[in-house]
Amino acid sequence: MQNLHKVMRVLKAGILAMICGLPLSTWSQFGAPVAPILKVNVAAASNLKFVMDDLLALYKKQTGREVQLTLGASGQLAQQIRQGLPVALFLSADEDRVNDLFSAGLTQDSGQVYGIGRLALVVPKDSRLPLEAGLKSLVLALKSQDKLAIANPDLAPYGWAAQQALTHEGVWQQAKTQLVKGENIAQTMQFVVTGSAQAGITALSLVMTPEVTQRIRYKVISKSMHAPIRQKMVVLKRAGPEAAAFRDFLLTSPAQAVFSRHGYDTAP
Repeated sequence: MQNLHKVMRVLKAGILAMICGLPLSTWSQFGAPVAPILKVNVAAASNLKFVMDDLLALYKKQTGREVQLTLGASGQLAQQIRQGLPVALFLSADEDRVNDLFSAGLTQDSGQVYGIGRLALVVPKDSRLPLEAGLKSLVLALKSQDKLAIANPDLAPYGWAAQQALTHEGVWQQAKTQLVKGENIAQTMQFVVTGSAQAGITALSLVMTPEVTQRIRYKVISKSMHAPIRQKMVVLKRAGPEAAAFRDFLLTSPAQAVFSRHGYDTAP
């Protein structure tokens, strides 16, 4: 009889869940409501690919919550957000895209800087190009048929920073004739790893993993060669509290330590 009553309670819970339009997982086996698992949707710049793997694992360990991640070029993601991309939090590779969304009234506030990006000059592992001599020497050593990969400066802040660095070194005009442009910084990295480009300028955060360093060599580009890559995030207008919770987590000391480990300067 006791088992029969238990079965009836479970059936009642399932029927009530269907009537209310709620998934069965939001009800306990005894018919009592339990909090649904909320998954926050986040759009993030491609340079965050590897650091986000570690951050999402840490966040789930601390809170039990999961994050759905969409990666892309900051310019493309910002445009998609304007067109209704259903995300709650946007992590840009610069400040300008976030500031534009704030000015358009699409965000809850003006956003927060969560890290400062760094550039790296990369070549395939077996390359004979003079990597250690620096950016100018390497560009001047490129053969006419060689390709230099950067992210599209019109779409990706790291591409714009790469153009600034090449201009600073006085080799932008020469480099322009040999550029291959990635839609985002991750694709730029892929050009070098696969040998489609003989050298590239990419995000330091993308070259500091064992899987990548087995296939390439890199040299950090001095931050004096370009404007600071101040990466900003912002909660979108109609986002729920779970988005703000993840944003706050990214500014904590443990999260900032993860950013630092992946080659970012920490937020001021």
